[in-house]
Amino acid sequence: MSKPKDKVLILLAFFAIYVIWGSTYLLNKIAVTELPPFFISALRFITAGVLIFIIARILRIDISITKKQLKNTIIAGFLFLTIGNGIAVWALKYLDSGFAALEVSAQPLVVLLLMLILQGKKIQPMSILGIIFGVIGIFLLVSQKEIITQENSIIGMIMLFMCMLSWAYGSIFIGDADLPPNYFVNTGYQMLTGGIMLLLSSLFFGERWSLPHEWSSSVQWSMVMLIVFGSIAAFTSFNYLLKKVSPEKVATCTYVNPIIALILGWYFLKEQITIQSVIAAIILLTGVYFINTKKKLTILTRFKR
Repeated sequence: MSKPKDKVLILLAFFAIYVIWGSTYLLNKIAVTELPPFFISALRFITAGVLIFIIARILRIDISITKKQLKNTIIAGFLFLTIGNGIAVWALKYLDSGFAALEVSAQPLVVLLLMLILQGKKIQPMSILGIIFGVIGIFLLVSQKEIITQENSIIGMIMLFMCMLSWAYGSIFIGDADLPPNYFVNTGYQMLTGGIMLLLSSLFFGERWSLPHEWSSSVQWSMVMLIVFGSIAAFTSFNYLLKKVSPEKVATCTYVNPIIALILGWYFLKEQITIQSVIAAIILLTGVYFINTKKKLTILTRFKR
């Protein structure tokens, strides 16, 4: 039987990756209007990583790590943050935040296909139906004339797909990897190593760096919320859930993320929500639902152990 405390933590963690991560599309979009993408992500994750270790020190949490665990956190940081986040923020230069969230909602399809290719996982009939719905939904989403005629929008879509591949592989990798047992510390190492690689990427691409006092107040607040909530709270929750439930279940955050992102983008940035986007979202998320429906019994069984 699972402990009541574990159930509460799992629910809170799902809230974090569902709602908080849904808002990060808006926050990153606001930040990237003034700041270069790799610089944004590097500053966000290095700051969050340092804060995590400071908090761990105050709470007297053991932050020791083996060479193998360090290697695995570097790999995870590269997949999730350097590629998965850094390039996604770059893509937001060319795409609306709500549209980006909808495209990323196809991630469970990518996870499933990678599990088939890498682990020989058998695809169930419901999952096949889900893939069909997902492909139709993605086609309707990315084929909109209002979207593809925008400057560099196709480049942005391709960038996001690269991020989805990286996140999907990272989700599978981290499920069986030897990582620090404390989820908070694990997150800290991934943030710090991923952030350093993002900083090197920023230097490589010659991005212009600036100090917080040079930013507008909206960018300042966006960065604070990205660091505290989007990084420390949500990413710790993400790593926690990957050890408690299956990668496909964690990927279901894409049910809620695009809805939150669409609403916030429409309300704060006046982003357009087309009828075709709504139809694409319904079809796509229906496909994601079919992919994950077959996992309910497995997850419930795991909760009861």
